Amino acid sequence: MDTGAPGFGFDIGELGRYLAREVPGFGSLVHVAKFAAGQSNPTYRLDASGGSFVLRAKPPGELLKSAHQVDREFRVMAALAETPVPVPRVFHLASDDDSPIGRAFFVMEFLDGRIFFDPAVPQARDRAERAAIYDAMNAVLADLHGVDVSAVGLADYGRPGNYFARQLSRWAEQYRLSEIEPNADMARLRDWLEANLPADDGAVSLVHGDFRIDNMIFDPEAPKILALLDWELSTLGHPFADLAYQCMQWRLPNEGAFRGLGGLDREALGIPTEAAYVARYCERRGLEGIGDWTFHLAFSFFRLAAILQGVYKRFTLGNASNPALAQVYGRSVPLLARMANETIDAGR
Repeated sequence: MDTGAPGFGFDIGELGRYLAREVPGFGSLVHVAKFAAGQSNPTYRLDASGGSFVLRAKPPGELLKSAHQVDREFRVMAALAETPVPVPRVFHLASDDDSPIGRAFFVMEFLDGRIFFDPAVPQARDRAERAAIYDAMNAVLADLHGVDVSAVGLADYGRPGNYFARQLSRWAEQYRLSEIEPNADMARLRDWLEANLPADDGAVSLVHGDFRIDNMIFDPEAPKILALLDWELSTLGHPFADLAYQCMQWRLPNEGAFRGLGGLDREALGIPTEAAYVARYCERRGLEGIGDWTFHLAFSFFRLAAILQGVYKRFTLGNASNPALAQVYGRSVPLLARMANETIDAGR
């Protein structure tokens, strides 16, 4: 057996024997390779005699409470299998107690397609294809928020009540637990968000939690999404959280740790404006517009900063999936906090 790069931290042979028993058609494990992407939950390509698969696991070591819930990822993708939302087929979930690698993981199908890590999509053939790629993302987001959660068995997938109040409390606590040095911009941002929480309008949908272009696999030949990946942060919540989180890409710089659309000639690239993207989403969902847009954007910056601070904290504890990138993310948190406060001050 070719075990790929060394240092996985688990017994490849034992894993192979386990999967041969538990995953129909898996066969014998031939090769294991770790994907470079994926800061939160380490992800591996498994080549077996029965085909290629993907294993996504909890990271080793000390973990923050409520993080890295791969069982939730497995559950939501299984539930969405018969909906318009494209997801990989999932085959098996191993718990912490019965896992041959000592931590929970799941196995899903391997899809061979295009992944765009830069939202400017330099690989696009022309402006028209780039525009079609963005429209495909917009359609999937609208489809996701239109899923009948009761019909797919996800009515209990999140807690009731004001989503943004709960999320702000959660990420403020996560940031507090991860903070290395005090950050005045993060403190100001948190205080503003707490003081400007919108009233609960009762809107509830399945939200992805990390809806961005590099969490999607596109068809190699067409601007069609084959799968939406990385459901770790999914829950029942407010659909505008996903929309604002993606639209944050229009404001982030296209340099350093970020691959945003800020500073780029989006018209020349064929990428819609933020306003046009939001309008198309509203058209698809039958909405007249989005209220409290400044809050939604500022919250998205805060949440991303808290997530990246958590990645950096795992680096300091020695269990980051990609240590070099984790350091870069840690240095990016002050920029996110500053941009959020600039968004608040500009009122848009």
